[in-house]
Amino acid sequence: MIKSGVILLVLATSALALPTRFMDTLQYIFGTTLDLPKAEIGWTDPRLNGGRFLDFTTPRYGEPLNVIISNQSDPFILTDAGFRLYYKSIGFSEECLGLHYGHIHKADLGDGDEKKSEHILARQYYFPMWGTCWESIAGGNHFRAWKQNGSEIDTGAWFLAVSKEMDSTKNHMIIPNGYNIGRDLLVEAAASVSHWNGRWWQADVEWRRGLLEPGYKGINHAIAQDGRIAILTVNRL
Repeated sequence: MIKSGVILLVLATSALALPTRFMDTLQYIFGTTLDLPKAEIGWTDPRLNGGRFLDFTTPRYGEPLNVIISNQSDPFILTDAGFRLYYKSIGFSEECLGLHYGHIHKADLGDGDEKKSEHILARQYYFPMWGTCWESIAGGNHFRAWKQNGSEIDTGAWFLAVSKEMDSTKNHMIIPNGYNIGRDLLVEAAASVSHWNGRWWQADVEWRRGLLEPGYKGINHAIAQDGRIAILTVNRL
């Protein structure tokens, strides 16, 4: 009891004198490297209101929400119609023949809507005719997207779960390192100048750690990811 009391007293004293070091100590004790949720510009950290940076692929496992498109972006792409044109400019399009293949994923963005179904599923667009049909067969990059526009928090930011997958004979399993690879490919395309129907864009990229635990704990298919999240601000040129 004495030892426990001393430990609590030391921790409390540290909290008053050195709050940053105290929180570092707590993170070390509880085995997490995550930053504490705080106010952000252009989006809201889902953890502030019970959400998380993993979707709900199954009741136990999820896939990382590894790209955020900030509401500081071109207002046009924050609309549903504008976002569809934008992601065409970086090499994605709707599913083959408008048919959905695979599970419907849910995500809790902490916006008051709790777990909500994916708003958009887009696949790599290989060529003009039936381009995403080839992705459905041969595999490639794809993402699911949710908008943070709930009853309690409405930033209008897009949260994306991006990954690269195998072909249909492998039931579209994620390739090794596919969460990192898929994210990086999308970010590379967004950071380059892209265009569609006479509109031109280029994204500024901010890389963040500390929002998503690195590794494979709780990750669908037990595929490790590096914990980095790309925050995109997409500018109209």
